[in-house]
Amino acid sequence: MQKRIAVVVFPGFQILDLAAVAAFELANKHAGKPVYKVELLSETGGTISSSSGIGVETKRLTASKFDTLVMTGALTIEPTSEGLCKMLRAGERSSRRIASICTGAFGLADAGLLDGRRVTTHWAFAQELQKRHPLAKVQPDRIFINDGSLWTSAGMTAGIDLMLALVEEDLGVEAARMVAKNLVVYHRRAGGQSQYSALLELEPKSDRIQQALVHARANLRDALSVEDLAEVAHLSPRQFSRAFKSETGQSPAQAVEHLRVEAAKALIDAGGLALNVVADETGFGDPERMRRAFLRTLGQPPQAVRRVARQILEAA
Repeated sequence: MQKRIAVVVFPGFQILDLAAVAAFELANKHAGKPVYKVELLSETGGTISSSSGIGVETKRLTASKFDTLVMTGALTIEPTSEGLCKMLRAGERSSRRIASICTGAFGLADAGLLDGRRVTTHWAFAQELQKRHPLAKVQPDRIFINDGSLWTSAGMTAGIDLMLALVEEDLGVEAARMVAKNLVVYHRRAGGQSQYSALLELEPKSDRIQQALVHARANLRDALSVEDLAEVAHLSPRQFSRAFKSETGQSPAQAVEHLRVEAAKALIDAGGLALNVVADETGFGDPERMRRAFLRTLGQPPQAVRRVARQILEAA
């Protein structure tokens, strides 16, 4: 039976969110038949303008039964109209699953569909989502999250990862892999993968500090003392420490710890390595030192990260 996919837009929606529906088009091509039928819907129907000014033709969202209902997001957060909230609640009841891309989570939250559920959104809006909707269990550092029939994703392009996961759930791993190959994207970023990297978060302004960070990331098993990094940056240890703190807001030791935690978490998410091996590979030296670093940086020990990674793999 053909699966109807309802993609809900509203005035000022982010048009890049629509790129994610290409996954369904390519899934049809791979299957050699129309497995999915994608429909653009809105509260009023008719032409709906995106934030870029480009308009799309839509039908009015009704209580008609859909396989999957997908809520798009926007660059700025505005209250969802009561009419659209009512339609989303009806759509949730009549659909097999419901999903949001990026800040589309705010629309679902306004409709009361995220209470008590594990959800994510673009990292820059996660705190605001939690503030406005305290009953939602917001997990800001996730590419996408599946909680029962509810799927939510991080910013914009993470919607592609979510749609690939939906295709994989419906048609299997090989179909999703072929769709990803045609989209020229990875198959696939795990839902538990971090939305952003420590290197990007630090954002050093000078090439010297950037060079030291790149060296640290590539040599995590080394001691990476201030003296070592200062030599890479061609600065004295005192000059290096001062410049590093000024440009990144962190001490060299804090930055190296964050890089090690990020690398260790990636190894834990991938599975297969004992925690003491992960600690050795990422320069912590022993599991206890790694545990303390995880608690400072992530607020949870490596064992908890491993449990979540296993749950994600089992659900995939």
